[in-house]
Amino acid sequence: MLLAEDDRAIRHALERALALEGYEVTAVADGVEALAQAHRTPPDVLVLDVMMPGIDGLQVCRVLRAEGDRTPILMLTALVETADRIAGLDAGADDYVVKPFDVEEVFARLRALLRRTSPVTAAPTTGNDTGTEVSKPDPRLAERRIEAADLCMDLQARRAWRGTRELELTRTEFELLELLVRNAGIVLDHSTVYDRIWGYDFGPGSKNLAVYVGYLRRKLDEPGAPQLIHTVRGVGYVLRED
Repeated sequence: MLLAEDDRAIRHALERALALEGYEVTAVADGVEALAQAHRTPPDVLVLDVMMPGIDGLQVCRVLRAEGDRTPILMLTALVETADRIAGLDAGADDYVVKPFDVEEVFARLRALLRRTSPVTAAPTTGNDTGTEVSKPDPRLAERRIEAADLCMDLQARRAWRGTRELELTRTEFELLELLVRNAGIVLDHSTVYDRIWGYDFGPGSKNLAVYVGYLRRKLDEPGAPQLIHTVRGVGYVLRED
């Protein structure tokens, strides 16, 4: 794991906590060091502070993604506005934690990111509150294309289109859209989506899912085309044509 945090106290405390949790941690103090270390020894996961001297965490993220590096990235940010979080997702981050944070939340989000990049040998289904079976993305079916409405997803190439327009999606956006497309017409409750995408239910106070859905809508929707992702108030989300 690569940890980049310019605040010495936070860096040392988080490095110790992660080491005690069993992670092998390389800690650096700025974005320049983070990029150099990532190029020297590619990590399994990156934890990047947003505000760092020289090159900030967002720029580190953009550079790695432009190079085709798909290593999971967890951002640490003191910025709480939705627009600031969206900027991190737009840069290519997979998830974020807002400072001050509970270290257990950091652990949970890291476990979820690492699970999503680990091989899976089975894909069971579980029910949601409606009693309907919810399909879980299965890496054994990566050669297949899936479709719903005018959406098409190539799971092997990890590419997606709405009509003839290709969508530029981050890892988490792609997986969220895949979950919705596989379960088109089924209302997925918040806890089901959190479990499938993050592997952890962050509770009713979390805005994480709403931010990702909003950002995904911006990429899907266009003037004159029907909205595809709908909010079912108090329950969750469903993908369907109006």
